[in-house]
Amino acid sequence: MKTIIYTHPYQDSFNHAIQETMEKIFADKHQESQVIDLYGDNFDPVMSRSELAKYSSGKTSDPLVSKYQRMIADSDELVFIFPIWWHMYPAMLKGFIDKVMLHGFAYDSTDEIPWQGLLSYINRVTVITTSTVTKDYLVEQCGNPIQGVFINRTLDDLGILPEKSNWIHYGKVDKTPKENHVNFLNELADLYQNGQK
Repeated sequence: MKTIIYTHPYQDSFNHAIQETMEKIFADKHQESQVIDLYGDNFDPVMSRSELAKYSSGKTSDPLVSKYQRMIADSDELVFIFPIWWHMYPAMLKGFIDKVMLHGFAYDSTDEIPWQGLLSYINRVTVITTSTVTKDYLVEQCGNPIQGVFINRTLDDLGILPEKSNWIHYGKVDKTPKENHVNFLNELADLYQNGQK
C-alpha cells in the first residue's frame, strides 16, 4: 500500500494538484494508494495535556492518531506533500509527527538499545515540496531543513534510512507561469521514478 500524507488547507492549491497526480501515478501502475489528508480530516496537531500524559506509554486518546497508525502500518511506501512555510514544513505536519510517531509504534527504547526506529518496513519515501524559493536556497541559506532535518534525522530516527528517501521540490511557485506548473505535473511520474529535482 502507498500512503500519501497531504498537508495543505486549500483544495484548489498546486499541492492538491500534486496529490491528485500522485494518486493517478499509482493507479496507472495498478498500485493501491490511500490518502491521509490532515486538513481535510480536521486533524488536531496540538498535543494536549491529557495526550502528553499518555505519551511515554505510547497511548493516545485521538481516534485519528490510531487510524493513521493503522494506515502507515499497512504501507510499504510513503509520499509526503506539503508547502514550505518559514523555511520548514507546516505546523500541521509537525503535529502529525509528534502525535502519531509514538513509542511502541514508530520507535522503541530500552536500557540495552537506547533508540530503535520501527518503521523499517517502509521501503520508500518521497517528499514533494513547494515554496516561493528554490531548492538551492533552502539548502544553502536555510540550513537544508528537508534533507538535513526531516529526511536525514526525523525519518532516519523512525527507521527509514535516508537512501530510501527522495526529495522533489518545486520552487518559486508564486512566480512561475501556470504552464510551468502543468509541465511539472506532467513530468512528476519521471521525477518520482528517476530521482531528485
